[in-house]
Amino acid sequence: MSSRKILVTGTAGFIGYHLAKKLLELGHEVVGYDNINDYYDVNLKYARLNELGISRDNLKDNQLLASTTYSKHKFIKANLEDAEVMNKLFKSEKFDAVCNLAAQAGVRYSIENPHAYISSNVVGFMNILEACRNFDVKNLSYASSSSVYGLNKSQPFKTTDMTDTPISLYAATKKSNELMAHTYSHLYNISSVALRFFTVFGEMGRPDMAPMLFADAITNDRSIKVFNHGNMSRDFTYVGDIVEGIVKVIENPPIDLQPPFKVYNIGANKPVQLLDFIETLENALGKKAEKNFMDMQDGDVVSTYADVSGLIDDFGYKPDTSLEVGIGRFVKWYKEFYKINKGE
Repeated sequence: MSSRKILVTGTAGFIGYHLAKKLLELGHEVVGYDNINDYYDVNLKYARLNELGISRDNLKDNQLLASTTYSKHKFIKANLEDAEVMNKLFKSEKFDAVCNLAAQAGVRYSIENPHAYISSNVVGFMNILEACRNFDVKNLSYASSSSVYGLNKSQPFKTTDMTDTPISLYAATKKSNELMAHTYSHLYNISSVALRFFTVFGEMGRPDMAPMLFADAITNDRSIKVFNHGNMSRDFTYVGDIVEGIVKVIENPPIDLQPPFKVYNIGANKPVQLLDFIETLENALGKKAEKNFMDMQDGDVVSTYADVSGLIDDFGYKPDTSLEVGIGRFVKWYKEFYKINKGE
């Protein structure tokens, strides 16, 4: 298909980095957008940007910087909440599509710092919707979350299930994004797709999520926290499979629907028991974990399991990277990035 100019927010983040890289490899023009906040180690965020040819030393707030690696890539360090910067960028760049992956992340952190979530995830998303409306961008995709299913008991989670019982503010902001996008799709004919991500892992992953927390603890002889005494399962999904699904959505927006609005689950369609995940990680690291079994945490759910039939039916989506292969790639990157076992 023909090349498009795509705004990808959150390109210093885990999924955003991988998506930007894939889109560039496919020949699209990508403008990255991220505020590089310190919710977790900014050195990892800058390492991702560096892979995209964006140097930390050359970055200035609210100014576009050209990549030294990809001729079709530029990046701007800015806040989603800054409507003036957002509108100026939309006016000058004339985007064909927008994929919003920037957000204040983390279920547990939303209990401690709720205002950050409203600011970034609600006000920031509102600015994106308004910019799409005012500058005639009709192709919008954005990150939602499996957390919107909240207290829903039926599994696998289907996009037709009720999502009116969130149990964290993070989940509530993601549900609000879907409602806001539906309104703009209806009023202004903007094609919008919500992607409800399930537990994503892989190279360059987030240090606040289980794979990295576990790998770090095991490597450094610390015990790992196993919540709900291990009686948990997650639809662990390799980042490469996630990116494949996002690209399909960006390249084929649902323009024929009325309103042109769609919600998809995007996951592996295969829940893994937490203790099995830990065992796979132990095997890849070549080291056993010391487990500290704990009670359930506030804001957490026992199990997630994605029904991804929508993406399969509409796009031929196939999340086929096995847990063993994905964890192997993650551990290889982890050891190299953190310079572990270099003497082996």
